[in-house]
Amino acid sequence: MGTKIKVTAEDGHQFGAYVAESTSPAHGAIVLIQEIFGVNSHIRSVADGYAKDGFHVIAPALFDRAERDLELSYNAEDMKKGMGAISQIGLDAALKDVAASICHARSQWSDLKVGVLGFCLGGSLGWLAATRLDPAAVVCYYGGQIAKNATETPHCPVMMHFGAKDAHIGPEQIETIRKAHPELPLFVYDAGHGFNCDQRKDFDPPSAKLARERTLEFFGKYL
Repeated sequence: MGTKIKVTAEDGHQFGAYVAESTSPAHGAIVLIQEIFGVNSHIRSVADGYAKDGFHVIAPALFDRAERDLELSYNAEDMKKGMGAISQIGLDAALKDVAASICHARSQWSDLKVGVLGFCLGGSLGWLAATRLDPAAVVCYYGGQIAKNATETPHCPVMMHFGAKDAHIGPEQIETIRKAHPELPLFVYDAGHGFNCDQRKDFDPPSAKLARERTLEFFGKYL
C-alpha cells in the first residue's frame, strides 16, 4: 500500500498524488500518468507493482483540477464523466501537474533518474512530457493524441505500446507515428484498447505481460 501526498504545480494548483516506494534500493523513479478514469484502484495497483519491481512511483491525480479525488469505474457513464473532466482541464494544464510530479520525484529521490509511464490519457500526456518536458525516458500505452502531435520531437528515449484491435486508435494513426518517428520502438499487440488493465473488457494477459516485460527492460536501461 502506498501513501497519498499533496504536490503544488507552477501555477499554484495543489493536487493529490499516490506514492508507492520500493522497499529495496530503487532502480529509478516513475511518474505514472492515469487513464481517463483517474487514479483509481487499477492505477494504484500498477504503481504498487512497479514499486515491487524496484521503482519509486508517483501517480498525480490530474482530475483534481476539475473535481478532487475523482475515481471512476470502467463503464460508459464514467468514461463520459472522465472525458468531460479532461476537456474542462485541458492537456496543457494537466501537463503542468506532470511537470510538478517530475520535479517532486527529483527532489524526493535526488539520486535517481525519473521516467514517465502513461496509459490511455496518460499515454498522450507521456508523449507530450517527452517532447515538452525533461524526463529521462517515457513509455506510452495507447495514447490517442500521439498521432495528432507526432510532428513534435522527443528529448528522451520513448517506447510505445498499441493494440491492433483498438477501436479508438486506428492503424492509420499508428502508421502516422511510425512514419514521423521510425527510430522509436513501437509495438502493436493482438489486443484492444486498455489491454493492460485487468478491470477492462479488453484486458489481454499475454499482451499485458509482454508489454510490461518490455517496459521494465526499457526503464532498466534508461533509468
